[in-house]
Amino acid sequence: MRAVQVSELDGPSAVRVAEVEPPVRGDGEVLIDVAAAGVNFPDVLLTKGMYQYKPEPPFTLGSECAGTVREAGPDSRFTAGDRVVAFTMSGVFAETVSAPEQHVFPLPDEVEFAAGACLPMNYLTAHFTLDTRGGLRAGETVLVQGAAGGIGTAVIQLAAAMGATVIGVTSTEAKAEVARRAGAAHTVGVDGFKDAVKGLTGGAGVDMVVDPVGGDRFTDSVRCLGPLGRLMVVGFTAGDIPTVKVNRLLLNNVDVRGVGWGAYALGRPDFIRSEWDALLPHLRSGALDPLISERFGLDDAATALSRIDDRTVTGKVVLLT
Repeated sequence: MRAVQVSELDGPSAVRVAEVEPPVRGDGEVLIDVAAAGVNFPDVLLTKGMYQYKPEPPFTLGSECAGTVREAGPDSRFTAGDRVVAFTMSGVFAETVSAPEQHVFPLPDEVEFAAGACLPMNYLTAHFTLDTRGGLRAGETVLVQGAAGGIGTAVIQLAAAMGATVIGVTSTEAKAEVARRAGAAHTVGVDGFKDAVKGLTGGAGVDMVVDPVGGDRFTDSVRCLGPLGRLMVVGFTAGDIPTVKVNRLLLNNVDVRGVGWGAYALGRPDFIRSEWDALLPHLRSGALDPLISERFGLDDAATALSRIDDRTVTGKVVLLT
């Protein structure tokens, strides 16, 4: 079968499509014919050997996909022909993948495969951020940094579906339009966002900030919080890991909370399934509908990865097999 492989840790330009042996389903696994795969920032890091998971080359990239079950075990809840999404540590940028059943979930008929491939990482992370770690309540206001990215648009859609008012922070008007399409009630530019947020909230501040960016905007994100507000640290796509002076937390009665979905969820398969079940009504209603900016074939995987590496992506990039 064809698969996108990393043979040398020289970045996106070094990935190649190769013929490899198809996987054999192991115990407790589901064999899936991949229709589409989501491309994520960790995939870029893997091509450079910069991710915490460091497989030895050559290896097949990709951690989330959607497709059709080819084969499942006799006691499986899945059967051949079922539409599913799945996530793995790697290996889904291929025509077929074998995934642990605890990481395979039913895909509603209302959701196309390309959209389904965008769901596991970003939307499960969004749910963990807003619900499990953030305790979001209907009527609250959420500020989302990096609002046009994959995580940002997922958080916006889910927060809006949960009854929150969302303010998106973006660097360009084109990205602001993406955030509004995702469901942001308001958008503000990166420059001067703190004052803009204060104006939008009548000086009250927001109940929650979701920050997958980090860097030099972090301190002003803390300043955007109202009393009992919480800032959710999701990642550091800006590259710099910020620090916070804890006296700010004390004086304003605010929280900074870490969001490590994988560290918590991967050892708790029942928790992940409950998260997916919580998303299903929103998927069927269309409230959660990933914004796909570009679709590529496997042969163009290097270009897809470079788009993310260049920080030019809005929404999600998808590979189609």
